[in-house]
Amino acid sequence: MEILEALKNNGFATADYLVFAAYIVLLVGLGIFLSRGKKGEEKSSSDYFLAGNTLTWWAVGASLIAANISAEQFIGMSGSAFKSGIAMAAYELMAAATLIVVAKFLLPVMIKRKIFTIPQFLSERYNWGVGLAFSIFWLFLYVFINLTSVAWLGALAIKQILGLPATPAVLLGMQVDMTLLVIILLLFLIAGAYSIYGGLASVAWTDVMQVTFLVGGGLVTAYAALDVISTKLELNGALDALSYIMGHLSSIPGDTHFNLVVERNADLYPVLEGTATQPSDPYFDIPGITVIVGALWLTNLGYWGFNQYIIQKGLAAKSLAEAKKGMIFAAFLKILIPFIVCIPGVCAFYIVNYQPELTQTLAGAIERSDDAYPFLIRNFTPTVVKGLSFAALAAAVISSLASMFNSTSTIFTMDIYKKFINKTASEKKLVNVGRLTSLASLVIALLAVYPIMGGADQAFQIIQEYSGFVYPGVVVIFGLGLLWKRASGVAAVVTAIGTFVFSIAFKFMMPGTPFLLRMGYVFMVLVVLFFTLSYMSNKTVKAEQLDAHTTKTQLFWGNVMLVLAIICFLVGCIVFFGDITLLKNYGFEAIFFLGTFFLSLWIYLRSNALDTVQDGKAVAIDLSLFRSDRSFTIGSALVVIILAILYIVLW
Repeated sequence: MEILEALKNNGFATADYLVFAAYIVLLVGLGIFLSRGKKGEEKSSSDYFLAGNTLTWWAVGASLIAANISAEQFIGMSGSAFKSGIAMAAYELMAAATLIVVAKFLLPVMIKRKIFTIPQFLSERYNWGVGLAFSIFWLFLYVFINLTSVAWLGALAIKQILGLPATPAVLLGMQVDMTLLVIILLLFLIAGAYSIYGGLASVAWTDVMQVTFLVGGGLVTAYAALDVISTKLELNGALDALSYIMGHLSSIPGDTHFNLVVERNADLYPVLEGTATQPSDPYFDIPGITVIVGALWLTNLGYWGFNQYIIQKGLAAKSLAEAKKGMIFAAFLKILIPFIVCIPGVCAFYIVNYQPELTQTLAGAIERSDDAYPFLIRNFTPTVVKGLSFAALAAAVISSLASMFNSTSTIFTMDIYKKFINKTASEKKLVNVGRLTSLASLVIALLAVYPIMGGADQAFQIIQEYSGFVYPGVVVIFGLGLLWKRASGVAAVVTAIGTFVFSIAFKFMMPGTPFLLRMGYVFMVLVVLFFTLSYMSNKTVKAEQLDAHTTKTQLFWGNVMLVLAIICFLVGCIVFFGDITLLKNYGFEAIFFLGTFFLSLWIYLRSNALDTVQDGKAVAIDLSLFRSDRSFTIGSALVVIILAILYIVLW
């Protein structure tokens, strides 16, 4: 009865519930419709796991964004923007740049090698042990971290938006909220209703619809909040309200809410004894230029380039050209995301701190940062629009869960079951195992969600930090494995172990250092380790003689990288040993990270051009793979120009 009463008095009208219900029916119906196979034909493993390589560029781009955007962004990133400001948008903006790099240099090699899964590539490039280790790792990550965190954050948001009361109960010896668990179960069932049976085709094509709701609902929510502020302050519309808020907050000393790059402010946040900074300092979460030229690239390259449930969409494209155009389409959509999730968080901050009279008659309150977005939907969006915004949040959660179910089943079926359990399994058997695996991951995640997840104040930052334990090693192992002919299996194994060991070590040794800086330190150590062990390897074969053009091209770009590395290290040393306080406060460490990255590029390019030996499983060097057509070049240039303008205006 309490729940029914809450549903009647939460500000939602019948029309809002009808909009949301229509969305759910349309989603499941479309997913089931797309799950149909051709009459008289069974789905093959390629059909189920890679959509039969039929995805067009707009389906690839939409599915990438739908899989990526979840409650982690709507709730977590909006909460981080509430606390620290739009600098959190760096995760989205730099992801747009990363998508260009992945499309240009990584995806072509993967598609040429007919990569089914990321662990498959590791097995073929290094050895079966490396592939198996990463298969197990990704399975644990998807089931116990990704599925649980997305479902948990989504359920929390839905519960708060609807104003549902908690229903305490004891389950399996744990104190749980049954309201929350029921919402999680419903999210799993809706996502599983079409993804488990239909596979990637159902996931990708329904994502096209989902991303429409996601972007449309998100923009409408941001507009609605700004419009309310405009009316209260007697301004001329939402854009005028945004300009007013920006001017007001920017005039407050130390406020970073409209800074895309955050400077260390020792006056407002004094250095604590034995630490470099402190958690209350926005710089702790987003340390200066590190978000542009530093370790944030490790997170983005690891996520967009080597994450199964993301890159699987690109691998399922009709062709390389379609995949690359899809990546560019996704890059443009990523630029929109800050306006969808960060601006609402800043609006909520402004309302609570500078227009408190607006909150006196509102339902609910912002007790922690992650409450910001649900608070806005519940109180500031009009009827019907409220249902649309609610559907957008649900779309974000459901699409991510569906993608994770599919990727979990792909990795287990193709990299474990087919290779180690039943090597002669028929196509029908593989598809059925994939469906059972998706179902099993649903059940396990449901059982694990409460013990694993808690009420963290800023879930987005926590997820990013612990993902950062893995990504430095992932980027080194995958990146050099794809592009460098001397990369060895021993180096890959040691680096895989080292990424956890060094990440944990730096966590304990430097607790007051922003995690993005710690990731950079780990990356530098791992690069040295990987190159050293690879050059020490005696398991090499004679390298094929490259043609003169290829050799000359690699040497030229290698020398360019060396010059850039030297410049970075010199600038870094000048800042470190000199008294350039301003640059130090912007996270000068990123300059060293960038220098290390350029130096590694010089080593591998020079090695590829001149070494007379190579690892026996090296990927053949083919520069023609990296050529791009005019549409890709123009699209990439536009993305870079837009990013440059945003950073210049909002530095």
